[in-house]
Amino acid sequence: MASQDAAEIAAGAAPTGHGKLQWRILIGFVGGLVAGLLAYTFARDAAWIETIVTYVTNPIGQIFLRLLFMLVIPLLFSALVVGIAEMGEVKSLGKVGLRTLLYTVVVSSIAVAISITLVNLIKPGEGIDPAAAAELLAEGAEGASSIVRASAESQAGVNQVIAIVPSNVIAAMSSNDILAVMFFALFFGIGLLLVQTRRTETLKDAIEGVFEVAMKLIGFVIQLAPIAIFCFMFNLTAQFGWDLLFKLAAFVGVVLLALGIQMFGVFPAILKFVARKSPVAFFSETREASVMAFSTASSNATLPTALRVADAELGLPRRIARFVLTIGATANQNGTAMFEGVTVLFLAQFFGVDLSLMDQAFVMLICILAGIGTAGVPGGSLPVIALILAGVGVDPAGIGLILGVDRFLDMCRTTLNVVGDLVAAQTISALSPDLPEVEAPSA
Repeated sequence: MASQDAAEIAAGAAPTGHGKLQWRILIGFVGGLVAGLLAYTFARDAAWIETIVTYVTNPIGQIFLRLLFMLVIPLLFSALVVGIAEMGEVKSLGKVGLRTLLYTVVVSSIAVAISITLVNLIKPGEGIDPAAAAELLAEGAEGASSIVRASAESQAGVNQVIAIVPSNVIAAMSSNDILAVMFFALFFGIGLLLVQTRRTETLKDAIEGVFEVAMKLIGFVIQLAPIAIFCFMFNLTAQFGWDLLFKLAAFVGVVLLALGIQMFGVFPAILKFVARKSPVAFFSETREASVMAFSTASSNATLPTALRVADAELGLPRRIARFVLTIGATANQNGTAMFEGVTVLFLAQFFGVDLSLMDQAFVMLICILAGIGTAGVPGGSLPVIALILAGVGVDPAGIGLILGVDRFLDMCRTTLNVVGDLVAAQTISALSPDLPEVEAPSA
């Protein structure tokens, strides 16, 4: 069933004309960017701009994301369960799981080390105009206060670890607790792997049917992406223009430099020397997932596209791709870990809080762990940053300084997250030639 069904599922997720979708997405992106900048330049304070954003573009964008999120939980659950069940034996699952874990820890550590080193070398938080900073802090105060409240309400320490195990999986799904749902899916998949009877085969087929239906429906939703992406870009540029980017140019520059080193330095090295894959070919084959990730700023929303790209473009083993990509959508977020490290040290420099090497080692460790557990949704890293700031003695309300540029940087780091997941899938596939193939059942 493996190769034939993978092609059928990929086709189901990519309706006729899908090859032109990425161009329509690009047109929507550029159109929204240009329209927003024109509105910001010539009608910055016009009441009709706020009306359009409030009643037209923002609702359209939110409906698009909600449609995706509505289907992501059943997709994530079914893909992970079937991906584990199709490993064939616990030994195979153990090998792939261990390789994925080691890869995630090593590559995330490299990512955070790069970001913290750059902040220490460039020091973007020093020499900022206090008056401009006070203005930005006042502008972001309301948004920052809600983020700080959210971080205060979140689980921490041992309770955070305990919360990964859901007492009620239905409640975890309804509250969009991705880690808890993934834990249950992992546990359930192992159960299907251990109990191989006629009835469990039927159950596995039914769960795979859920996956196929979710992919088909998401394929229809994705056709709305060009319109939604136009709205996303219009909202961003019409409301903020590039003023905040100029005011925080040093901070933005360090974040982009760190992401760029990881994207165009570390990843190509891994692809060439470990996965034995041409980096140029890889980036060409995954450009659709990159555009979707950049536009939606959500790893979870991009998961269906990443799964399709892994099947149809990279030709990766379906079992490994499903497992690595579904895990990676939450647990392999290099871009998020890098952004958190840069932001914490930037705000510490800004507020004059001197962080020792031990403090920075603590920040690095938390960023690595947070990159594994941060929600793959727009702005999912902000409550985590607030928690880290409080832990190192920096006022968490200072996060308001970067809210104006967070959306753009969120788009950039999400692109790195998604590409990193696909690099991981390519690498783990290359390192797992010993994984036995599962025979397709006879018709």
